[in-house]
Amino acid sequence: MTEQSAAAAARATVYGYPRQGRNRELKKAVEGYWQGRVDTAALRETAAGLRRTNWRQLADAGIHEVPSGDFSYYDHVLDTSVMVGAVPERHRAAVDADETQGYFAMARGTQDVAPLEMTKWFDTNYHYLVPELGPDTVFAADSTKQVAELTEALALGLTARPVLLGPVTYLLLAKPAPGVAADFEPLTLLDRLLPVYAEILADLRAAGADWVQLDEPALVQDRTPAELTAAARAYRELGGAVDRPKLLVASYFGRLGDALPVLAKAPVDGLALDFTESGAANLESLAAVGGLPGKRLVAGVVDGRNIWINDFEKSLATLGTLLGLAGQVDVSASCSLLHVPLDATAEGDIDPEIVRWLAFARQKSAEIATLARALTEGTAAITAELAANRAALASRAGSALTRDPAVRARAAAVTDADGRRSQPYAVRTAAQRAHLRLPLLPTTTIGSFPQTTELRTARADLRKGRIDTAGYEERIREEIREVVTFQEKTGIDVLVHGEPERNDMVQYFAEQLTGYVATRHGWVQSYGTRYVRPPVLVGDISRPEPMTVRWTSYAQSLTDRPVKGMLTGPVTMLAWSFVRDDQPLGDTARQVALALRDEVGDLEAAGTSVIQVDEPALRETLPLRAADHAGYLAWATESFRLTTAGVRPETQIHTHMCYAEFGDIVQAIDDLDADVISLEAARSHMQVAGELAAHGYPREAGPGVYDIHSPRVPSAEEATALLRKGLEAIPAERLWVNPDCGLKTRGWPETRASLENLVTAARAIRTGPAAGGS
Repeated sequence: MTEQSAAAAARATVYGYPRQGRNRELKKAVEGYWQGRVDTAALRETAAGLRRTNWRQLADAGIHEVPSGDFSYYDHVLDTSVMVGAVPERHRAAVDADETQGYFAMARGTQDVAPLEMTKWFDTNYHYLVPELGPDTVFAADSTKQVAELTEALALGLTARPVLLGPVTYLLLAKPAPGVAADFEPLTLLDRLLPVYAEILADLRAAGADWVQLDEPALVQDRTPAELTAAARAYRELGGAVDRPKLLVASYFGRLGDALPVLAKAPVDGLALDFTESGAANLESLAAVGGLPGKRLVAGVVDGRNIWINDFEKSLATLGTLLGLAGQVDVSASCSLLHVPLDATAEGDIDPEIVRWLAFARQKSAEIATLARALTEGTAAITAELAANRAALASRAGSALTRDPAVRARAAAVTDADGRRSQPYAVRTAAQRAHLRLPLLPTTTIGSFPQTTELRTARADLRKGRIDTAGYEERIREEIREVVTFQEKTGIDVLVHGEPERNDMVQYFAEQLTGYVATRHGWVQSYGTRYVRPPVLVGDISRPEPMTVRWTSYAQSLTDRPVKGMLTGPVTMLAWSFVRDDQPLGDTARQVALALRDEVGDLEAAGTSVIQVDEPALRETLPLRAADHAGYLAWATESFRLTTAGVRPETQIHTHMCYAEFGDIVQAIDDLDADVISLEAARSHMQVAGELAAHGYPREAGPGVYDIHSPRVPSAEEATALLRKGLEAIPAERLWVNPDCGLKTRGWPETRASLENLVTAARAIRTGPAAGGS
């Protein structure tokens, strides 16, 4: 690596940083605000303190230019809607009366007003609030948040770059507002939105911004010529503005493809591109368009989505090639560090050998700074860091922790027949109806019931030795008895045990499978104040002993009604973990599927007649480019069938998916060959029911009628209306009645009321004309 001139010194930067704080201080403050224990001033002070801590950590790590504006109380897409004045009319009065309460009302809803729809942010497990737009939408600039946070960073003596969601991606993420024609295209509002962005950019320039980042991740997806033309128009107009800061247009999560020449030709001052494995084609494409002469290139060579240490020599080789393709090359992660935990050094319970292989946000920031220093000063400046990096990479590659010959032999022996049920669906459904004897429109829940303070306290007490295992397990039995009793009394037809023993739907299983490592402090935001700790897939996967049979069987002993066995499927076990990057995902999925297949077999042998294998991440993990879909869906659906295909015909297999756009994967849903699927549908107004009907989906389905991500209680009339809409697409003999998702995050009072209303709605329709009078 040759030393660059001082004028071309590489800068280290990041696009965004984890928001929650080391001890999830933001979660505690926001939930305290919702409960009335924290006032607005205290909430804002907590947020400001977290921003200061983040910026100082970045600066101390050697980051030359910190991001501002990426911090959010709930969601950055919702923040963008506020910034451009796109507040739904039903929330306008609340926002005008109290901007903070109104903000959270848009996110969570109130008893009287529904929230914005929520769905997955591209192919991640982060959820965003979907903008609602229509032909009458009037945009208005409000740069208050962005200017204030920039001012905070500048006051600390830092170089700060405001980060905004770009106008094209914002419109492509939006949906028609309720009451607007379904074929309305929000992108038609671009010319109305661009002057608002220009005004916000001018405000930021006046506040001291030298550069502003505009994120356009939607451009790494397949885009039509009209959409690419719109992107060109957007940046021609914004780039041509006189009173503006320098513009850095950022894409991430993959290759730009046809959008790269569009952005390269635009009158903007720099591009930020993904150069990790997922975006490797960007290097070739950038060379093909002649590079970015005279412009800034921010090179995302450190993986912002996974937690393995960077390969310095590989990254430096990429950076060396890029030096000839831009006027200035700076170093960053491939995307915001929002998607990884904060600090790997906090994980004192993990084998030190494994900790050497891990890089969370703080470690990635240091990696970025090290690479920038090498790019500027030459590799001699980082001799010690290179040696340590080589040693850590070699440690992982040669470790016995990563390979199990028996697991690999079993996976290699799998045949096509292992992934097929013994009988077709028509035969199975007759056997299941005779065996289960369920009513028309059977009611059930998705699996989890509220995780009360008492349950979380008991789990913490066990971990800290304040109670013994016997005392903890008695607490779990009490909770299961309460959950089963409530469901029987309410009239639910297919019961669950409520999962009181489970800390998380992935982590619970990861802690019982070989090859996984669970973190203690590795929190990552999923949505709002919901944080998860994705486990780390270190080595080959197997199941030493049954994981769920004991508690499922105990619940079944308390009732004559069927109790579902509850498992997390292989795709979701991967998607909500930090996966291996040293073998194909399909190989890892097959190992997980075989471990889960053993569990399914043991549940059936113990008398469990209904087994649900959740795959909420099936759509989430779908590659962003259509050309990559078939390969992914082949191994994803195979792994589900491998998990479930070994059961008898009368054993009913369920699956569950939530908060994603399902239209793209209806054929894959069909290919799973599950007997029943439950899906999110309440916020999207039964959209998925129509998609299933249009496809000709032949099996049973439960589109949700209760939005569990909001504290509001849907009335029986509201649930009835949604069910009637579902019946327009799915016949009554194939329609189930259930919530959108698990109830873990809800409180008992709202859960009781909502499920009672759900059962009331099902009973009303069973005897009405919509059910054929049955």
